[in-house]
Amino acid sequence: MKKVFLVAIGSLMVLSCNKAAEKTTDETTTNMETMDHNSHDMVQKSEAIQMDNGNKWLVNSEMKPFVMKGEELVNVYVDKNQTDYKLLASDLKQQNEQLIKSCTMDGASHDELHKWLHPHLELTKKLETATDATNAAATVMELQKSYQQYHEYFN
Repeated sequence: MKKVFLVAIGSLMVLSCNKAAEKTTDETTTNMETMDHNSHDMVQKSEAIQMDNGNKWLVNSEMKPFVMKGEELVNVYVDKNQTDYKLLASDLKQQNEQLIKSCTMDGASHDELHKWLHPHLELTKKLETATDATNAAATVMELQKSYQQYHEYFN
């Protein structure tokens, strides 16, 4: 099930991060791009995020609102001692989907963002599949740390 989720997310990333002019209707080409992108993500997953020559990476303005809204959702959940972690997971998933759809980045900044995004998506999935409040609370704390990490490396 996890592999199916990762393939689906990888496919969404490939489709959303490619510019419209670069899209092709050739199914073979699309499948190859998906496989290449998934392999790329697996390599990046184990790598630490690097700074841009000591500076934070720039994130396109279309993507930032979805990161900020996701962070706000998590912080409000914690600050108000909310308990509906399934609703939070659903709301975060929606923000993540919009974040992916809005991606027009490429190059090194795009690659570094994926090093943050992939584990972040896994945390959202972990929250979505949590079976009790204790595990969910620990995952929410991990999500807060994920957003802190985003701010360490991205502007």
